[in-house]
Amino acid sequence: MHPARPAASCWDIFCSVVDNFGDIGVCWRLARQLAAEHGLTVRLWVDDMAAFQTMCPSEAPAPSIRQVDGIEVRSWATLTADIVPHDVVVEAFACDPPDAFVAAMAALARKPVWINLEYLSAEDWVEGCHRLSARHPRLPLTRHFFFPGFTPKTGGVLRTAGLLAARDALQGNPQVQHDFLSRLGAQPADLAGEQISLFCYEQAALPALLQHWQLGEHKTVWVADGKPRAQIACWLNQPFPVGARVQRGALTLIALPFLSQPDYDQLLWACDINFVRGEDSFVRAQWAARPLIWHIYPQEEAAHLTKLDAFLDRYTEAADTAGQAALTALRAFHAAWNEGNSQDIGAQWTQLTMHRTALLQHARQWSKQLATQADLARQLTEFAGQLLAQTAPDR
Repeated sequence: MHPARPAASCWDIFCSVVDNFGDIGVCWRLARQLAAEHGLTVRLWVDDMAAFQTMCPSEAPAPSIRQVDGIEVRSWATLTADIVPHDVVVEAFACDPPDAFVAAMAALARKPVWINLEYLSAEDWVEGCHRLSARHPRLPLTRHFFFPGFTPKTGGVLRTAGLLAARDALQGNPQVQHDFLSRLGAQPADLAGEQISLFCYEQAALPALLQHWQLGEHKTVWVADGKPRAQIACWLNQPFPVGARVQRGALTLIALPFLSQPDYDQLLWACDINFVRGEDSFVRAQWAARPLIWHIYPQEEAAHLTKLDAFLDRYTEAADTAGQAALTALRAFHAAWNEGNSQDIGAQWTQLTMHRTALLQHARQWSKQLATQADLARQLTEFAGQLLAQTAPDR
């Protein structure tokens, strides 16, 4: 008989920063949750410590080894022959750990549980691939594939304990919302109109949308640091540094610094609609229970649009008849936004805002539905525990 073992005590997580901060954002959230809620010892390996430094500033410039929130964070470059792999090795998004580390895994008498944490997708095929495994072509190792997702047959999405209660507390108290936005740079007049957070990749339709936003009702747009802020500076034809506040007609633009993950969550909770991109902010916007616009990471041959449609299919399938018109407008705006359609973006925004109440109700219902599924960290630890029990030596 194999002894029952619910989870490993020590985990390695490998992260390769492919573009921007989506990959490291997911890995850092996961590492913190595994340590804080599941009592695990976590060693996070990052191939770009400068990116991690941006997320978690330190006094030293991008040190190669750090201790943050009880987690050891190391550069891939610090890997040496004396480092022993932990019980569970998670490679995020098929990043392929260094060959020397994989060889060290294979050399252990009891092989670590090796899990490839895949990208999030709502496509149907994900359910059939979740928890499948494959033998290494040369070494005595097995890689297991773990797919986040939106259905009970997938691995769920990240959700820390108390997240939704904290969200509801902020959204239920307008004064707390105003105090938070004021800390970020809002003036009293900025808090009266619609609040929009803007986080996107290079976006061909953004100038036309900004032009449209100058008209009509007042709105305040909270512009994320990086590419959105740089693109808006070009549109303004003037510098738009962190902390800047610029007004154009009915539109107020505020340039945000790079926010910590907790502060970014609060921004999403405090806004009326959130423009997000990639994977990490996309999931956080769903927990915000506010209408969202997802700028999905562009792929060759427009493969990303299939992935976008799959999510929108799931997101809209539970809508009642009264909400169908709202979700039709949401899909149309997503199409224009992700295709960079400058010609139609203003008209699509007008259609979208006609359904504010229905969109908000649906966003809250979606968040509630998503919360019925066990979160990703819990499912991942349970899966690893089952695999460890299978490989434990007999007593």
